[in-house]
Amino acid sequence: MTYKRPVFPFAALVDQERLKKALILNAINPLIGGVLIRGEKGTAKSTAARGLAALLPPMRLVADCPFNCDPEAAESLCDACRGRLAAGHKLPVRERPMAVVDLPLGTTEDRLLGTIDLEKAIKSGEKHFEPGILAAANRSILYVDEVNLLDDHLVDVLLDAAAMGLNVVEREGVSFIHPARFLLVGTMNPEEGELRPQLLDRFGLCVEVTGLHDLEARITVVQRWLEYEGDPEAFSQKWQPEQENLRQAILSARERLPRVQAAGGLLELISRICLDQGVDGHRADIYMLKVALALAAYHGREEAGPQEVREAAELVLPHRLRRKPLSERQLDLEKLEESLKRHEESHKHREHTPTTATPQPDAAPRPGQDPGMKEVVFTPSATYPVKPLELPPDRIPKKALGRRTQAPTEDKSGRYVRSTPTPKAAPDLALDATLRAAAPYQAFREKGNLALAVAPPDVRHKVREKRIGHPILFVVDASGSMGAEQRMSETKAAILSLLLDAYQKRERVGLITFRGQKAELALPFTNSIETARKCLEHLPTGGKTPLPHALHLAYDVINQEKLKHPKDAFLLVLITDGKANINLGRGPAIVETKKLAVKLRDLNINTLILDTEIHTPMIDFGCLPELSKTMGGQYLSIQSLQAADVVARIEEVRG
Repeated sequence: MTYKRPVFPFAALVDQERLKKALILNAINPLIGGVLIRGEKGTAKSTAARGLAALLPPMRLVADCPFNCDPEAAESLCDACRGRLAAGHKLPVRERPMAVVDLPLGTTEDRLLGTIDLEKAIKSGEKHFEPGILAAANRSILYVDEVNLLDDHLVDVLLDAAAMGLNVVEREGVSFIHPARFLLVGTMNPEEGELRPQLLDRFGLCVEVTGLHDLEARITVVQRWLEYEGDPEAFSQKWQPEQENLRQAILSARERLPRVQAAGGLLELISRICLDQGVDGHRADIYMLKVALALAAYHGREEAGPQEVREAAELVLPHRLRRKPLSERQLDLEKLEESLKRHEESHKHREHTPTTATPQPDAAPRPGQDPGMKEVVFTPSATYPVKPLELPPDRIPKKALGRRTQAPTEDKSGRYVRSTPTPKAAPDLALDATLRAAAPYQAFREKGNLALAVAPPDVRHKVREKRIGHPILFVVDASGSMGAEQRMSETKAAILSLLLDAYQKRERVGLITFRGQKAELALPFTNSIETARKCLEHLPTGGKTPLPHALHLAYDVINQEKLKHPKDAFLLVLITDGKANINLGRGPAIVETKKLAVKLRDLNINTLILDTEIHTPMIDFGCLPELSKTMGGQYLSIQSLQAADVVARIEEVRG
């Protein structure tokens, strides 16, 4: 018998109360719509999800059903189980612990949804379905780590199935439907990019988790984990009483939930809060009511009131708030209390004039700067719309296709666009094209018992394409000279404006800054506008110009990204006055800079150098034109660096 290590007990998690509450509420009512957990790594996201599965009681299922059908719920059976019951057969039953089904990051659409065996459909006319991940997740927990890194079309399909409780698979006119009710738990690190608002809205609840800042709590985390690693069995037994109490509380809440009613005027309160908070759509209203009812059931009450609505708002609203670009998504607690107060007073039939919310204080100033370097922090200028970029379909910049062009894929991901008789990668049968190729020869072929005779020359394979990224890496001189004439303010505005454009088009922007003695990666490639805004607001200017350090770091960053995204069309934008005066320790700074330009050229990327130095006819332009020629890019001397000029030049290079 294989030893199965117990998972870390859910009850033993330290703090993270909002995360635990969100998971428990979904266990009480799976129709709440799952939970999205946003936060940094190492904050018990996956531990909590797996701990919840171990906390829940075993489930009864049809023993030989690939969809884990519930034998006691005839209305949710798959077609095969329903047919067996109609024929008078008794369904075999077994028990199984609640499972956590992982969705790997590289999953294809066929692996997620399942596939229809087209070979059997052609040869025998039978519809045979090969179950996918959604089939395995039915009545279980589906855990999607880094959900923001999944292809958007996979997230669409996933959330549609979660909302309907059904998985519908259609391939070349053949369709199959099976139940797919699961508790969806998605995690993401906002620094690696955001979900589109349309997809974010589909998650019922959203919680932000961070590392614990209380000293005693952090010590407790370490102590419990070490104790668990030392003897998982003993540690699980130690927490068994609290686990059992939680289990019973969830089961009691499930039984109580159908009897829970909403207090008078509760729907009016929920709608008022959603309007006051500026929430788009109506999902927030629906989920707030479901969560409020589940909270009342969990608290042992049979009526949900304003207190449950207040708790529900903190879980349902933050990720749905309407906001301006580059502003933080945050629930306005003062407005929430105001809405509750107005509801209470209107319920008592008394007039009330709402008070004005207190303005939020400005962000705290940047901590003390390096005493050895005089630095200034420039606030970004106002952002502005970026000129749309539309590349012709046949445009191939630098041998790599951009996001606005289609690139063929070598796996089964992407959109089916045409067929071919000679596949370049793994076979992916195009049934429609195969049937069309075979149709003219049916009168001359021996069919036997087949409805259609297909010969090897008839076989066609799918050609799939998907959109590829067009990331931009800004390498920005933050030395003292960039403070002149508000150059840094304009540069920050240009980067933020391009990031807004990238956010809408699902592209990524990175930022390297160099000043003083070194260069640093201030912003890894991201389409998270919140991360970029915070980074740029506190970016100081001052010190010398370590240009070789910057180019060396840029080479490393782009080289690593190209390994992950080999077909992306990268653009390097170097904004500097070119006065390299800090070397890497291997020779003169200018010589090192020229050698690094050769290495960057070999990466086969687009480059643009914007020279910020103010030149006169009597002054040499320095090394930057030569660097641009070496890298095979464009060079522009900007006498007065304006953000709009920067964006225009970048769009020219990209378009």
